[in-house]
Amino acid sequence: MTDTATAARRPGEQALSALGLGAPALDPADASPHTFPGGGRWRTEVPSCEGPEALAVILKESSRLDVPIHRISQGSGVWMLTDSEITEMVEASGERDIELCLFTGPRGTWDIGGSVRSDSRGGGLRARGHDAVAGCVEDAVRATELGVKCLLVADEGVLWTLHRARTAGIIPADTTLKVSALIGPVNPAAYAVFERLGADSLNVPSDLTLDHLTEIRRVSAAPMDMYIEAPDDLGGYIRMYEVAELIRRGAPLYLKFGLSKAPGIYPWGTHLRDVTLDTARERVRRGRLALDLLARHGADGDMAPLGSRLPGALNRFPTETATG
Repeated sequence: MTDTATAARRPGEQALSALGLGAPALDPADASPHTFPGGGRWRTEVPSCEGPEALAVILKESSRLDVPIHRISQGSGVWMLTDSEITEMVEASGERDIELCLFTGPRGTWDIGGSVRSDSRGGGLRARGHDAVAGCVEDAVRATELGVKCLLVADEGVLWTLHRARTAGIIPADTTLKVSALIGPVNPAAYAVFERLGADSLNVPSDLTLDHLTEIRRVSAAPMDMYIEAPDDLGGYIRMYEVAELIRRGAPLYLKFGLSKAPGIYPWGTHLRDVTLDTARERVRRGRLALDLLARHGADGDMAPLGSRLPGALNRFPTETATG
């Protein structure tokens, strides 16, 4: 672990200390001891990239603002894209050595079941019934055949099934599986279970405290994804000034540049074209703001190499005896 990781300057630290209002010293025991394979403590992700046109906007804006990108993810699902659109996205992201992540299949919030519209929200995004799981697997096979290397999942059963599928060679072994923020674990025990079910990165809710991140890092080194700015339907939390400390506590961490006060665009279509492109552009700008803060706080030196995407060795449940 580098000195930067353990001793990044905190917002306002010098001015407040001069006024006798300095914060207590950071506890080195709170810092995550983990890194990405090949080095680095943080990567970047731009979410809600819903098609080739939005991807082109993100790539252009990232070049203009000098925002490094490790991963670009989509939220509407593989089923919302044609083969030619997926191929175009795979080729464009591949030219920049950026991992492209597409969401898999049917989800409870778009299903005919009524429980998700109840006050308790029922099963949320999870796949309801065998056919929904089958739809997610169909999406995974189709997407990986077209060159997609990362799949987003919102169901524990789908996660386990796709992990078994890559172990069995049904989808490529180097396919990475990312857990959606909409079922993200909120405690270390759950985080460890998701890792063992096959998760290669896990999007935790953005309202977890710094202590929660430290607790998770005491049991798991699996990469963590966190919205630095969360969409309104995920709480609208903005944690820009905590970025350096989020990395110190949560590494290896994907800094996910979301956007609050923006209309929902899932499931995407051309009727939402203008807002989709406008918000894609602004997400990259938000990334620039976060990176500028990191630089001012002296915590921008531990970025993982661009083009890196694999999670390293992780703990898994055995698959050889699985029968269902």
